[in-house]
Amino acid sequence: MQEILNRVDWEKSELLPVIVQDVNNNEVLMLAYMNREALQLSLETKLAHYYSRSRQRLWKKGESSNHLQHIKEFLIDCDNDTLVIKVVQDGVACHTGRRSCFFTELDSGKTTMDVKVDTAAMYGVIDELYHTILERKNADPETSWTAKLLSKGENSILKKVVEEAGEFSFAVKDDNEEEIIYEAADLTYHVLVALGYKNISPDRIKQELARRFGMSGIAEKNSRTDK
Repeated sequence: MQEILNRVDWEKSELLPVIVQDVNNNEVLMLAYMNREALQLSLETKLAHYYSRSRQRLWKKGESSNHLQHIKEFLIDCDNDTLVIKVVQDGVACHTGRRSCFFTELDSGKTTMDVKVDTAAMYGVIDELYHTILERKNADPETSWTAKLLSKGENSILKKVVEEAGEFSFAVKDDNEEEIIYEAADLTYHVLVALGYKNISPDRIKQELARRFGMSGIAEKNSRTDK
């Protein structure tokens, strides 16, 4: 196994670009990255594992959606720094519910592929909303409130976060359950917009919460102080 892993020129980068193709028709499904551990797991299990730059962690394709990629062939390029894998794709490859991640014409912005699968239930509303926010970065500010907010920049985005945090606080103070829920949803949306503006996946927030879980509040505060 180590001999195979060493064929990759890891000195150029710790992350290996991976082009994913359908084994039956060579359709390009997506591009992702593998670190050494992800490649080793992919070779051992014949299921695609990647390293997510946005989540900053290892992940198995389909771990949430069950849309697994069964690897049938590994090909490395002449410079030993890019990989092609040919797969049998369960379900769809793209988090948008489309067969492939390549469905938008660059020049016109036209979508060339329909959604095949409703992904909201699979990924959860937070992840679905976050990815929608990322997509709105390229939308017309005249037709999308999220695109308009993102186009205004950091100060406007953060002003809305502070505003919504205040409204949420007043709703809690007023002990109005419906308003608490409504304002919490508004605050969550605007926090996700701020995260999207900085390209920070909510998965990283989940990882931080998981790290703190089981740790006392005093120990957690001390860990931040030590930094």
